[in-house]
Amino acid sequence: MGDRRGLVGTMSAVWSEQASGAVRDVIALDGPSGTGKSTVARGLARRLGFRYLDTGAMYRAVTWAVLRDGVDPDDAAAVTDLAARTRIIVTTDPNHLHVTVDGRSVDGEIRSKAVTTAVSPVSAIPEVRAQLVAQQRELIGSGAVVVEGRDIGTVVAPDSPLKIFLTASPDARATRRSREDGTDRSGTAADLDRRDAYDSSRAHSPLRAAEDAVHVDTTTMDIDEVVQRLVDLAVERQIVRADAVAARE
Repeated sequence: MGDRRGLVGTMSAVWSEQASGAVRDVIALDGPSGTGKSTVARGLARRLGFRYLDTGAMYRAVTWAVLRDGVDPDDAAAVTDLAARTRIIVTTDPNHLHVTVDGRSVDGEIRSKAVTTAVSPVSAIPEVRAQLVAQQRELIGSGAVVVEGRDIGTVVAPDSPLKIFLTASPDARATRRSREDGTDRSGTAADLDRRDAYDSSRAHSPLRAAEDAVHVDTTTMDIDEVVQRLVDLAVERQIVRADAVAARE
């Protein structure tokens, strides 16, 4: 599987010839934090032999640049200008995920508490979203990709043949996220509530399920069970063949 890269601020030529064609074999995976979304998306991409695009990492990369340069995350004009000048590269190989900002690897730094706190106001800026959505669509190209985020089925890839919206109980989400981050569960629950409220109420591209999305509640499911459920859905929608999936195992 090749390494496809996208640039924020400088339009990449990668996949540009395919971007104007019919979009197919695109699986849109949306949902709030703590539903297992990232782990499931990567696992699904591996099972299907697809690429994987983490759109949240792109917003986190812009946010990291904002904090690096001391820009106020609520200053829409300054953030938009910085995003346009910042060179961000994301890889789409599910086995080798990397994010760089202006040539610096920021894989771990974009997951910091500071970035997590500031990413909601940054990602709510319409002009920033417009820049990144254009890049995301270019990376998607003609398909063979699992794309995860919060507005994939509604904005980024509304014509996707399979849209999934993952959910889980608030308790399950907080427990999972605090375990992943090594943080206090009550504080994590409060952070999740804050981000859900912010992302669901923003005027531009709010967090919501597409009308034709399949809702999958992961509360009582482990990762393998969720991935298998999505593989089955991909087979049902004729995005992949069952024998092709089996041959990869």
